[in-house]
Amino acid sequence: MAAKTNPFQFIQQTRAEIAKVVWPTRREVVLTTVMVFILASLTAVFFFFVDFVIRQGLEFLLTAVG
Repeated sequence: MAAKTNPFQFIQQTRAEIAKVVWPTRREVVLTTVMVFILASLTAVFFFFVDFVIRQGLEFLLTAVG
């Protein structure tokens, strides 16, 4: 059975845990956001070309057979 904590202790423990959190700086947030957009763009371009190659290959096969 779990030990019960009174509300005052709960609030103290919660504040102590929140104090341990290390918040990112504005620069870190901006840099990671820019990196996410860059990597998402690169991924989109990569899959565009993969889709293009597969589409061209299928069109070639279907026209060669038909």
